[in-house]
Amino acid sequence: MTWPAPRRLPWLLLISALVFVADRLTKIWVSAHVPYAGAIPVIPRVLRITHWTNDGAAFSMFADSASPHAVRIGLIVFTLLAATVVFLALLRLGSRITLTTVALALILGGALGNVHDRIAYGSVVDFIEVHIYHYHWPDFNVADSSIVTGACLLFLDSLLPRKHV
Repeated sequence: MTWPAPRRLPWLLLISALVFVADRLTKIWVSAHVPYAGAIPVIPRVLRITHWTNDGAAFSMFADSASPHAVRIGLIVFTLLAATVVFLALLRLGSRITLTTVALALILGGALGNVHDRIAYGSVVDFIEVHIYHYHWPDFNVADSSIVTGACLLFLDSLLPRKHV
């Protein structure tokens, strides 16, 4: 199997690195400036900067587990495996910048941001709180946003017609 020369790979990894750095900086700022369980209104009744930690997965799934250590280790292992698969896909596809490769770079940066927190602190800092009418979205962070954006881009790319080369 021959892989294409990854000429664009450094740019894609730069996207991942920028997501990771933005995630770290925002979490550090929130931890230093917003008291735990506190909030700063940005757009009244719509958007607040909060300070929470999440011991579980997305939407705090498994956060109330009877085995929190096992959940933490499981999430770390799963995330590292997923990040490895995404990185290998970037190596394989990284000769061009496409919707798919940008999506994978966003997912990689977000996964590394959240797994860093789980390894270093045991939980992930969430700080973006959104209310739309009477609906309250669970708090999230830059890494989560990057992962979801990447997943949406992958979905969008799957809907686009394929060009036959």
